[in-house]
Amino acid sequence: MSKKHKKNDAPKQPDAAIEQAVTPEVEAEEPLKNQLLRLQADFDNFRKRTQRERSELFLFANESLFLEMLPIIDHFEMGFKSAEAHQTDCSVTEGFRMVYNQLLDVLKKFNVTAIDAVGEPFDPHRHEAILHMPSDKPAETVLEQVRRGYMLGDKLLRAAQVIISSGPAEQAEQKESE
Repeated sequence: MSKKHKKNDAPKQPDAAIEQAVTPEVEAEEPLKNQLLRLQADFDNFRKRTQRERSELFLFANESLFLEMLPIIDHFEMGFKSAEAHQTDCSVTEGFRMVYNQLLDVLKKFNVTAIDAVGEPFDPHRHEAILHMPSDKPAETVLEQVRRGYMLGDKLLRAAQVIISSGPAEQAEQKESE
């Protein structure tokens, strides 16, 4: 029995030595684990940022192209008004209307939307006032849209040029005299 007892005593001393040797290694690993966690968080943030920047770049990469296309749409709209005034052949107007609608569909596909301003309150972030006119509408209400504005997603692509109400004629005259 004493032999067995001696065998049990012998391993206890090396265990203590192993524990002492392991403890400095564990303490040395702790800063490395923290560094690894920080590095993983930094990489995750980098990945999210580059993905967001890539989607924004894709969304706004064609902005200059869209800006170049807007005057073409304006000319189509002016042509339709002129065709109505001059009673142009319906088949010709209908052919141009089909091309115009295709162009608008392409813009919608890329999230370019028109700003409809008539009857809305004047918003200096979306509208460009080119004239104030007295009217029976409340002051600062859009009376007429001279040139349509457009949004690219949530970003203003081109402000709508509008004529806004300065209120009834009597109020407008009183404001000018003051």
